[in-house]
Amino acid sequence: TEQQSPPNVRIIHSGHACNIEEERYTERVYTIREGETLKLTCLVSGHPRPQIRWTKTAGSATDRIQDSSVFNETLRITRIQRHQGGRYYCKAENGLGTPAIKSIRVDVYYLDDPVVTVHQSIGEAKEQFYYERTVFLRCAANSNPPVRYSWRRGREFLSQGSDKGVEIYEPFFTQGETKILKLKNLRPQDYANYTCTASVRNVCGIPDKSVLFRLTNKTASPTIKLLVEDPIVANPGQTVILVCIVSGGEPTPTLMWVRNTEELPKKSILKSETLTIPAISMEDAGVYSCVASNNVGNPAKKSTNIVVRALKKGRFWITPDPYHNDDNIQIGREVKISCQVEATPPEELMFSWLKNGRPLRSSERMVITQTDPDVAPGATNLDIIDLKFTDFGTYTCVASLKNGGIPEISIDVNISSTTVPPNLTVPREKSPLVTQEGDTVDLQCLVSGKPKPIILWSRADKEAPMPDGNMQTESYDGVLRIVNVSREMAGTYRCQTSQYNGFNVKPREAIVELINVRPFSDPPTVEPVYTEIRQGLGRPFSLSCRVLRAHPSKVLDYEWKLGTRLLTVGQLDTRDETEYHVRALNREGYGAYTCDIKNEAGAGRCTFLVTGKAYAPEFYYDTYSVLWQNKPRVYGFKLQWTQMNPNAVDRIMAYRLGIKQTGHQRWWEQEIPTEDNIQKGELLTYNLTELIKPEAYQVRLTPITRFGEGDSTERIIRYSKFHCAFEEDTICMFTQDKTEEFDWTRHSAATRDTKYTPNTGPSSDRTGSKQGFYMYIETSRPRLEGDKARLLTPSFNVAPKNPYGNVATNPTYCFSFFYHMYGKHIGTLNVYLRQKSQTGQDTSVWTLSGNQGDRWRQARVNINPTSSFQMVLEGIRGSGIEGDIAVDDVAIEEGECRDPPPSSSEYIGQEFLKQLFNQWLLSLLQ
Repeated sequence: TEQQSPPNVRIIHSGHACNIEEERYTERVYTIREGETLKLTCLVSGHPRPQIRWTKTAGSATDRIQDSSVFNETLRITRIQRHQGGRYYCKAENGLGTPAIKSIRVDVYYLDDPVVTVHQSIGEAKEQFYYERTVFLRCAANSNPPVRYSWRRGREFLSQGSDKGVEIYEPFFTQGETKILKLKNLRPQDYANYTCTASVRNVCGIPDKSVLFRLTNKTASPTIKLLVEDPIVANPGQTVILVCIVSGGEPTPTLMWVRNTEELPKKSILKSETLTIPAISMEDAGVYSCVASNNVGNPAKKSTNIVVRALKKGRFWITPDPYHNDDNIQIGREVKISCQVEATPPEELMFSWLKNGRPLRSSERMVITQTDPDVAPGATNLDIIDLKFTDFGTYTCVASLKNGGIPEISIDVNISSTTVPPNLTVPREKSPLVTQEGDTVDLQCLVSGKPKPIILWSRADKEAPMPDGNMQTESYDGVLRIVNVSREMAGTYRCQTSQYNGFNVKPREAIVELINVRPFSDPPTVEPVYTEIRQGLGRPFSLSCRVLRAHPSKVLDYEWKLGTRLLTVGQLDTRDETEYHVRALNREGYGAYTCDIKNEAGAGRCTFLVTGKAYAPEFYYDTYSVLWQNKPRVYGFKLQWTQMNPNAVDRIMAYRLGIKQTGHQRWWEQEIPTEDNIQKGELLTYNLTELIKPEAYQVRLTPITRFGEGDSTERIIRYSKFHCAFEEDTICMFTQDKTEEFDWTRHSAATRDTKYTPNTGPSSDRTGSKQGFYMYIETSRPRLEGDKARLLTPSFNVAPKNPYGNVATNPTYCFSFFYHMYGKHIGTLNVYLRQKSQTGQDTSVWTLSGNQGDRWRQARVNINPTSSFQMVLEGIRGSGIEGDIAVDDVAIEEGECRDPPPSSSEYIGQEFLKQLFNQWLLSLLQ
């Protein structure tokens, strides 16, 4: 038997972190400066060894990290950029239980140089005697975290209110990222040097950055003139010169040329105001813009469209008689020949037709159209009505441009009695295909028909691009060649006829399978990589090592060893696994067995650790047993446990019990003997007595067999009874009542978003920690008034009767908790006692409604259960969204509550009396 365990995972980091902020159990935030190296490592445990995968989420969409290390333990990003920030997840799975997932948020910090832009508004006054001129200086810098701005005029710092002619503000729509300096009704002293400083307050060691702008009475936005025609029509090979002149602007504008959204052609020559494009080609065509900017007003932009004359892509198709279903060409029927080309500029395109080399003119039976609205632009049709034997021959469509200079395109189409529609078949040996990574493979569809159509290839099994990056690939001979095959290219491919260069009939299609793309020269991948086997003396067992994949895989050698001792060797030819058998285990047979399976590329290794160690015992946490006390200064505890896989190894003869006070060094040890074989799931008990109040103890339990000591298990025993501060994900085995409208939520102030309900809920946990957790009811939409959420404690056993007295009364327990009820729409918090002996009847023990102020208060209540019991915390939503109720530090303790706080009505009465007493004191003093 193998010990299997589900995956567990944690993320550790190394590299240039500025700060690692632990967000208590939910997630860590890793802060790094742009350009530094990010290195995250995923530490996993579990058996079989889990597979690891890193993924990243950006906003709501999930995208895989485009990096070869996506399946490695370590994720490394050198020179990290701002767009690479986000939440990174490490997922480990081995088929046991749910996958283990941990995440870390990477925050990339940066600060770009600030930019000052200047705008002015000129408004005419009613009297028309003067012009009012207002100038705005806007400062903006890209940053993370948000940037702060400050302004200086000369050396003087400007602030709101320091100068009546100056206003400083942040426009609402920029969310505080832009700082505007407004100079109202410009004065002579406003002509000065202005400095904007952007700062992220040295976060991550990022220094402040500044920019200077000089405002004068000549400051003006740029103006330009473009000394060219629009559009410019050129023949391929011509040199095109564009000239742009700056005609105004202060400071002096900078000029730049741009083409559409693309870069300028690499052969372009840029010299001051002139852009020269030598030997222009079709790829160089587009809209070219001259842009002048000096950060005053809007940039000046003027554009021209360069058109390069060209003819390309000649295509034809034959449409059989559309009024008959037959796809063949027959005498007496109608045939249409269509011809299409791409022309630039399209208005210059001209067509002419030839039959057997002689010009053809439009007639009643041979109708030539060039402006058919049903045909794509740049197309011409020749309709042959009532086909005769004399119409068989070669028809040529000739396309040219009006002003010459470009070679014409001609397309020949044969119409004859042997013109037949297309057909597609796949050769038997061409599907399915098996190939190897890195090879070149030809997928083939045999195409018949006259004329032969173009074949379009596409993926049939998924919406994915073809190896050339396009969704469809054209082939003229029915062959699709894939060079340097990778595993991602395996799958099903569709070949189908295109209407172009062939018959315009319904597409014919066929499927070709490319399967099993083997990796090139891979060493064997084997399983299990590591297995621990626990076994008793004298028993038989078998070890098996299996090959998952290997290349080449014709003959594989195997070698079994125990430690360094060779056990057996052999070859795998047709089988994919090798076994090693042990008839009866002796003491020398314990140790590490290895099986190496080899090919010319390397070896894969299976490792088996054979041991006689007993598995660890598992402490029993089924119900919380409230601690019992039998003497004034000491307490006792009933230790309960089960044994994991007790029959896997030799009989457990005893347990070694270790116990020590927490914080002390010394362990006290004793042996607990066992008489019979322990059964799986059998509950073992041992009473611990004489534990000193209120100390906590660390307990260690170790099973002992003939082999020696097994695996130990430890736990802490506290006198503090049941206490839960909700710091762990398991929330102390509390459960939600699914019959109610909504659930309680576990949260901390550090992660809770109070943006929507800022005037409600706690700003920290009960201890004052922003990172500490608590439970609360979220009353925002879609919650309605009166909706309930119920949180149930685990079940508790009632403590045994006092063995030293004859008092038969039921024990009293103190149930205490802290509550936070702040907000103008607070509803009600109720507490109920639910007993096993009273099914369906919950007893109300405490209730409170309404706003209790922005602080945590404690409630204590005595309860007297007669059987196993649970406590129920019920939150009821009030009349609006500002009604979040929170609870923290829930505890149950044997004995009556010490100094219980008054109930809510008593408390209000006492407050009223206190106010009256204070007023009486004041009147005496006066």
